[in-house]
Amino acid sequence: MKVHYECLSCIVNQSQKVVELSTEDVEKRKAAMIKAAKFLGEHFDYNAIPAILGSQVFLMLYDYLGNNDPFEGYKTRSNLLAKSLVEDLKKKLDIELESALKLSIAGNVIDFAVGYNPEKIEEDIMKMVDEELYVDKSMELFESLKKAKTLLYLTDNCGEVYFDRLFLETIKDEFPELKIYIAAKEGPIINDATVKDLLRADFDELGEVISTGSRIVGVPPQGLSPTFLRVFREVDVIIAKGQGNFETLSEFGDKRVFYLLKAKCPPIARELEVPRGAMVCTRH
Repeated sequence: MKVHYECLSCIVNQSQKVVELSTEDVEKRKAAMIKAAKFLGEHFDYNAIPAILGSQVFLMLYDYLGNNDPFEGYKTRSNLLAKSLVEDLKKKLDIELESALKLSIAGNVIDFAVGYNPEKIEEDIMKMVDEELYVDKSMELFESLKKAKTLLYLTDNCGEVYFDRLFLETIKDEFPELKIYIAAKEGPIINDATVKDLLRADFDELGEVISTGSRIVGVPPQGLSPTFLRVFREVDVIIAKGQGNFETLSEFGDKRVFYLLKAKCPPIARELEVPRGAMVCTRH
């Protein structure tokens, strides 16, 4: 997905959060935001992919501000909240493939970029589980998994990964012969899950946890590890969670990829031709 005009203001807004989480010094904040604006001006072009351009800005700011993981506290809180939510939801719902898939998408609301209300998040998620997917290729996904020998699951945000874990548990129960690979970032970038986050959540009980080899949001065309590239090329089915994975992979039209996401911003909704806020399980 190429950059839309709104993506620039989104990168600037997220840069401001990086800066404010990294330093209390107002002059340092101002200098950092000026650096971010200059970086955007120098590196922007109409073929830029927003997830990649944004990641480059954020990593530049991490280096300048001397903070390798500004969202560490936020991610910890998100994981604790999500883990508790999932444990509670498992008691209230009959978890089958369809409901687990919806929950994995609904869990994406735990996202600093759009904000959420912790006090009503369970209520919001329960409503989403009752909603129909606006684009629903889930039966195609389940049929593909039935025939597949291997699955690559591309994770997205912290917090959300506990809903992914529930979905993967359900997939593993339904397709016990399936070899599962679960990928996360090599190191911290905004609130995305890293390999360490997955291991802390015992994802290695469900499949082989691998690193993309990169800290860039999504799956960038360069900087990926040989292991990840081998797995990506060889697997039968790929489940890609969230907007960042869609932004980086949708350019290639790979029909093995099923995108599970909530269209939280106008550019993604525009690309998918769905209303903003729609939940989708789609190919592109």
